[in-house]
Amino acid sequence: MFAPGSLTALALHKFKKNLWGVLSILVILFYAFIAIFAYVIAPDDTQYANQMHLSIHSQPPGFAVDLLEIPINEVESHWTDWWNGRTASTKEIPVQEVASLNGIWHYRAFDIDGIEQPWQPVMINDAKGMDESRFRESYLSQKTFLLGTDKYGRDLLSRIMVGARISISIGFVAVLISLLIGIFMGAIAGYFGGKIDAAIMWIINVVWSIPTLLMVIAISIALGKSFFTVFIAVGLTMWVEVARVVRGQVLVAKEYQYVTAARALGFNNYRIITRHILPNIMAPIIVISAANFAAAILIESGLSFLGIGAQPPMPSWGSMIKDHYQYIILDKAYLALVPGIAIMTLVMAFMLLGNSLRDALDVKTT
Repeated sequence: MFAPGSLTALALHKFKKNLWGVLSILVILFYAFIAIFAYVIAPDDTQYANQMHLSIHSQPPGFAVDLLEIPINEVESHWTDWWNGRTASTKEIPVQEVASLNGIWHYRAFDIDGIEQPWQPVMINDAKGMDESRFRESYLSQKTFLLGTDKYGRDLLSRIMVGARISISIGFVAVLISLLIGIFMGAIAGYFGGKIDAAIMWIINVVWSIPTLLMVIAISIALGKSFFTVFIAVGLTMWVEVARVVRGQVLVAKEYQYVTAARALGFNNYRIITRHILPNIMAPIIVISAANFAAAILIESGLSFLGIGAQPPMPSWGSMIKDHYQYIILDKAYLALVPGIAIMTLVMAFMLLGNSLRDALDVKTT
């Protein structure tokens, strides 16, 4: 793929020898796979994994219960269900037991305290007179919650999987926005210098002086609370770091002989910047992009914890910690620790990736 002995081949070879770099790539790919195919592999494949069972809230990992599935509407499956999740077509009721009384099926609802609940009729016309084996096959199923249930009785594992989309997508979009703005502003400032450089640096310093979280909160409030507003807000606060790095690199690169030769050949400024300077300063940009990806995940998690990020019922790791942080002092700390560990591992993977890319792209190392 790459010519032997080329700088790219040497950098790739050095990166492959870095254990933490390879491990970080695998972790990132693992989370990306989960984010893309969340509704395909999640136990709860309904939209936002929002099937609530209040009677079995806050159950420990491995908890299993029988669920009575009562049809509520006819929903046609669509090919986009693998991405958007399906619309719930049944109402799930956790039950202790079921029995046929005078040809009509009844159930006892599950009670978290073990209190025996009264018998209630199953409101399914087609179930009347149905034998037990057929009834259990048609309307009863046992479900195991591998990571337990949250305080609303939703499957915690499914919420974690779907919530991975928020973190992966916020990092990708925010970094993309920051690169588009930061590279443009930094390249213009560094290449032309003078008053243009002074004006852009003034803008950069003003934006830099405002606390990132405060600016994101202000933008989110001004544009309204929504999924895409958070993406834009985070991206608009991260471009200054990219712009400063690009400006510094361009200031040095524009004095190199190949840029002087390009000017002598009559190439215009646009071609010199895009075809000659930027390709040769991509190494530090790639490294800072990995760091910004991790920062974007942390910012989004903080916003969701404060209630400004992704709005319910959309799952977000930050909002899941908010919902369950009070359980940390109880015997159910895992409800907050599981999403916290997910955030920690993904952020650490991007930070390790950034460090590994820095070492691999450093021409001074062997």
